[in-house]
Amino acid sequence: MLRELKTFLAVVHHGTFARAGAHTGLTQSAVSAQIHRLEDELGFALFDRTGRSATLNAAGKRTVEIAQEMLAVYARLATQDATNESAGLLRIGAIGSVQSALLVGAIQAFRTTSPGWRIRVTPGVSLNLLAQVDSGELDLAVIIKPPFALPPELKWHLLVSEPFVLLVPRKLAKEPWRELLTREPLIRYDRNSFGGRLVDRFLKRKRISADDVVESDELQGIVALVAAGVGVAIVPQAATLHIPASVKTLNLGDDTFYREVGIVERTTPPRQSAAEQFVACLRAAPASLPGL
Repeated sequence: MLRELKTFLAVVHHGTFARAGAHTGLTQSAVSAQIHRLEDELGFALFDRTGRSATLNAAGKRTVEIAQEMLAVYARLATQDATNESAGLLRIGAIGSVQSALLVGAIQAFRTTSPGWRIRVTPGVSLNLLAQVDSGELDLAVIIKPPFALPPELKWHLLVSEPFVLLVPRKLAKEPWRELLTREPLIRYDRNSFGGRLVDRFLKRKRISADDVVESDELQGIVALVAAGVGVAIVPQAATLHIPASVKTLNLGDDTFYREVGIVERTTPPRQSAAEQFVACLRAAPASLPGL
């Protein structure tokens, strides 16, 4: 029921099933199915439905506060010693491309200053991790900056800006990037990810009609596909990305755009001092990365 309660609160917060789905990584039909399951378990309707619209009814309004209390209690179960500022569990979310660089340095520094704290790292894509911070499942997360305004309950800290580049097989390195994008097969950065949406907007803005052959959210896997001669790709130049000799990086010049990677956290985290300390370690981490 906890998952359904989180979805219910997302609908209340964002106003519609569609918007709740967009912010939690669920389809509108999945949101609707979860709400129906919750109503079946509770034994009463939470929304008054007219056509395609759904309005929170009196029972739904009473349920909001109880649902918030239940999720808050659940979030405290893993950190029952949270009153002890020198020990506890810090729940961190992180996209894959930062786990072997930014996160390693931050954890190392945090462990030096706060040895009593345990850290649980949850991997995921930016959209899902953002929803988990919003719901209180995570204390903070390192993600790509969302292409929409954050709710007032969340705050953002920029860590690094990574320029997007065109990856091509070495034999194509001397050709113009625009011509290559128009002619060669494209290994597309997944459009369901925040970074992939930036690439999609870039292509549309430049009116480039690309021939998509593969779509993936795994950046190192995309590099390997370019090395294998499958196609070309636009990816962020992340510090952890290994580019083999068979692949060349083409700068986009004046058309360069950027992926912003940073921290999202709640404005009132339950473990304020520990979360702030870890954020400080994360903000210091980029200085130790090669090339930054």
